[in-house]
Amino acid sequence: MTTVLHTIDTTGPGGAETVFINLVKSLPGDNPVVAIRGPGWVCDTLRKNGIEPVFVDSRGGFNVSYLADLVKIIRRYRVDVVQSHLFGSNLYSSLAGLICRVPVISVFHGFVDTNKGERFLPVKARIINSGSKKIVFVSDRLRQHYISQYGLSGAKATTIYNGVDTDVFYPRKDDSIRKELGLGPENVLIGAVGNIRPAKGYDNFLRAARIIHSRHPECRFVVAGQGSGALYDSLLELRRELGLEGIFYFIGFRENPPAVLNNLDIFVLPSVSEGFSISTIEAMACGVPVVVTRSGGPEEIVENGVNGLTVDSGPEDIAGGIMRIFEKADLGNSLKNTAFAEVEEKFSLRAMVEQYRLCHGPQKEISEGKTDYAGTW
Repeated sequence: MTTVLHTIDTTGPGGAETVFINLVKSLPGDNPVVAIRGPGWVCDTLRKNGIEPVFVDSRGGFNVSYLADLVKIIRRYRVDVVQSHLFGSNLYSSLAGLICRVPVISVFHGFVDTNKGERFLPVKARIINSGSKKIVFVSDRLRQHYISQYGLSGAKATTIYNGVDTDVFYPRKDDSIRKELGLGPENVLIGAVGNIRPAKGYDNFLRAARIIHSRHPECRFVVAGQGSGALYDSLLELRRELGLEGIFYFIGFRENPPAVLNNLDIFVLPSVSEGFSISTIEAMACGVPVVVTRSGGPEEIVENGVNGLTVDSGPEDIAGGIMRIFEKADLGNSLKNTAFAEVEEKFSLRAMVEQYRLCHGPQKEISEGKTDYAGTW
């Protein structure tokens, strides 16, 4: 067995963090070593699963201490392979891998991991190219974007779709959220799951809700996700302006996403930019019909009219897709049944873990130091 160091520089919650934790729990290896930034949802979830993380301060610009800490951890625990997530961790882990001559698997989760204006981006890309054995992207669209726009290595790049644990996400009756909101059986509940960030497009969801509610007053709307600050305040103000108070609910982050999803009649992903969308496949696994925007990765999950609906990200488009489902019950049933059947085959946790395991390479080859991670400058 090998010793794997897992590292991420965020505290969660979120889609990338969920995948990170699932890989920590599921990838083969003796006593996984986990390095994270500090306390938070990721730390709490790891501890609930009997895993004690190591804290490393990854904040700030060029953080020499962060790099030194990773090198110390690799040497102290005799790490055989590093599995890193998101741009910052990928960069520092690649440097540490070069110093320690240990292979690194770098994972990119979204278009917003970095931007063209970032300082020294060509140099950072060369470091990741040199220090990574494999560079994993969670969708083909994301892979093509990073190769063409940022110069990451096409030869080392691969796509591995995120997967969900179908022992956790599956259809079952739950009305806890509906009861909490005081909804009756006559109400159609349409919801999204995801932290409140600009890329999530919740302003368009609010405007779509206004259109839908004007035609179908029985509809209610909910967003389950962490939110604070100026963006959240602006969404609350937009809700007030649209007259949707008591109609559209922000219920904050919930520890039990399967329960939230199993309360919904329709799931919507209103994002303007999305690397993949683990919440979409979680909804599909729970047997909820999905409407997603054409925002990057979701088009690789949903085939329009087959296992869900894909729409443009404008409010009218989102509203039209949602109304099409609940106005045509046979369509909704057909979409969710097809989607449910596809999840286990293409988007299961088992399938995802197996592909990451193959990226790590044969254990004998890793333990003997026969790796191909070193690049050229």
